[in-house]
Amino acid sequence: MDDPEIYELVFQAPAVEDDVVVVRRTEKSGAGGYPVYEDETGIVRAEISADGEVRMIASGGHQAPDVPRAVRSLHP
Repeated sequence: MDDPEIYELVFQAPAVEDDVVVVRRTEKSGAGGYPVYEDETGIVRAEISADGEVRMIASGGHQAPDVPRAVRSLHP
């Protein structure tokens, strides 16, 4: 089964609405062997398994990315 090309990562925000970041599959694989996805800026990066498990990847020094509260595939 192919991995989805696009996911939405939903983060808890201090405001009323959640923050939603769209990430696309890259050619890279993470430490767990799953595809790495990133947003259009390359700042938000995540390794996402076929089961929807997420491991956030720091894209710069001193970055401590939050774990999203939900992950949604945009392409089954």
